[in-house]
Amino acid sequence: MTDQPIAVFTDVEDTDISPAAAMLEHAGFETRVLRTRDPQKIIAGAQGAQALLPGYSEITREVIEALPDLRIISLMSMGTDSVDIDAASEHGIWVTNVPGAATEEVATHTLATVLAHLRRLPFYTASANPADWNTRSAVAPRRLSELTLGIVGLGRIGRELARQASALFGSVIGSDPYLPDSEAVRADLDALGVRRFGLDEVRSSADVLSLHLPLTEDTENMVDAEFLAAMAEDSLLVNVSRGGVIDHSALAGALDSGRLAGACLDVLDVEPPTPDHPMLGREEVLLTPHIAYFSDRTAAEYLRIQAQNAITQFEAGQPDSPVNAPADCPEGKHDLT
Repeated sequence: MTDQPIAVFTDVEDTDISPAAAMLEHAGFETRVLRTRDPQKIIAGAQGAQALLPGYSEITREVIEALPDLRIISLMSMGTDSVDIDAASEHGIWVTNVPGAATEEVATHTLATVLAHLRRLPFYTASANPADWNTRSAVAPRRLSELTLGIVGLGRIGRELARQASALFGSVIGSDPYLPDSEAVRADLDALGVRRFGLDEVRSSADVLSLHLPLTEDTENMVDAEFLAAMAEDSLLVNVSRGGVIDHSALAGALDSGRLAGACLDVLDVEPPTPDHPMLGREEVLLTPHIAYFSDRTAAEYLRIQAQNAITQFEAGQPDSPVNAPADCPEGKHDLT
């Protein structure tokens, strides 16, 4: 191991990492930029590295086990499904994310796409021309104050969406099996205007059902044909969390049958989608390209937190926002020297 710790950025194709690299170098790191998602190229280029800073790369067990000096995998996202966290923990490696960095942006994007869909804005912006000026959508916009918003997942983003939307919708209901049923939580939800129910009731009662879930073994393809059949008829499905929570073939079937009114999606199971993806080219689907997190603030903040996690781990022995607790670290592995 060299005296100077090494930090390696993997794929940075749509990101200016120069401010983060400057932070790391000021803290004493040597930085490398690989510009690849290829696992073999990451393994080759990150030999000797103590900090790995991925963009969209998948960091598998194979990659982890091939980098024996690694101490931290510092992610540039809230989601952690791109990393084999069990393998990292087994090898004494911290994994971190960027909690809260884009809470406001994702909630705002969710609400914006829902309002655009309900008000038929894609149709009416396209028809705002002399030839189509008086054309009306086949489906009239619905009055927002008569609709129920259902939120599945009442974490930071789900609660922020509730805060923004509670004054607009007739009612806001939510479900989250992992959120404690404590007096403090009940008071918080009450202040946000959220009534809490089980998933079945939220799913069957909501006119707009918004998903705010991590991608785990429990949530992968959770929204399948059975789930969709239990949703309220003519309801709208919204997903700005992880594309893998939805079976998109099943969703296509629900849309084709007319059971659902449509969907607002910022994420898909395959990104970028293949030309034959079932969500492409649908008038009833408002699709954005995994951009809900993005703003002038988050463009810098994601990178700052990513770099700071690596710096803090080396200076203090533990990063700022860990998602695991690597208990079996070899002695001295968390020390800088």
